[in-house]
Amino acid sequence: MQLIACLSQNKTTGKYHKLHNLDNHFFILHRYEYYFMTIISASYTFPPVGWWLRSVSADQVIIDKTEKFEKMTPRNRYSISGANNAILLSIPLDKGRNQQNTTRQIKIKNDTRWQTQHWRALTSTYNRSPYFFHYKDSLQKLYETKFDFLTDFNDAALLWVLNQLKLKIAVNAVANTPDNKENYAFDLRIMDSFNSDGPEYYQIFADRIGYLPNLSILDLLFSEGPATRNILSTNAVLPSKN
Repeated sequence: MQLIACLSQNKTTGKYHKLHNLDNHFFILHRYEYYFMTIISASYTFPPVGWWLRSVSADQVIIDKTEKFEKMTPRNRYSISGANNAILLSIPLDKGRNQQNTTRQIKIKNDTRWQTQHWRALTSTYNRSPYFFHYKDSLQKLYETKFDFLTDFNDAALLWVLNQLKLKIAVNAVANTPDNKENYAFDLRIMDSFNSDGPEYYQIFADRIGYLPNLSILDLLFSEGPATRNILSTNAVLPSKN
């Protein structure tokens, strides 16, 4: 299996750069078969809590960027809480919905100032949440960095979350379509595989609109802060034993 570049964050500047065959605190490039529990997943934008419940116990996550891009999925969308209902934030894509490419070929349409719009939505929604300002400065740098390709932003977002959770999960990307699907604990390229409610936690608008399940991991982080890792680990979904 051929491995392709991952992203790393410069601790001083906050900028993101490609990581080629280098060991990083969280992104360690090795061959996937040496890991005890490996899952395979599509490249998602700030994956929902249900995804993390299946990933938190993994030793390695394989990101399949060779799959054909699927529209109207968490590959370029993520849900956050809102005063009246969930708010769906979408990353605009070059050529819009007329996509016939693999995920790694999908380009972002950057002339829409989507990062500014997303950041304003996050700030407006979560500025009164318990832990938004705990993560604000480092997350804002992500939204101030230009990304040409969707998977580059998704990689950087995943790296940011792993750093906040202090999870030492190796994340590898593949340049060829993976085979031997039975070797994976979970196949998270299929949305139904992580569309579960998960544990209830504090949400800023729950008293007004009720609890909203399976929002982006950002919602859990801004609500529960450092306790997020323990919430995920305590409620982790493990593969069934055949």
